Amino acid sequence: MGGDMLRTISLSSCISVQGIVVGKTHDGKLLVRVDDKTFVGYPVSAAHG
Repeated sequence: MGGDMLRTISLSSCISVQGIVVGKTHDGKLLVRVDDKTFVGYPVSAAHG
């Protein structure tokens, strides 16, 4: 489990999903897995402050 990366992606302006990265599309979207489902969306930038 040590190499799994948890990331948050945006599915729409009001919906975000956090899961394990399982892939990347050619247009910059990430594929993340949550349980038995896979979601595709744009990565959310890290907060700085």
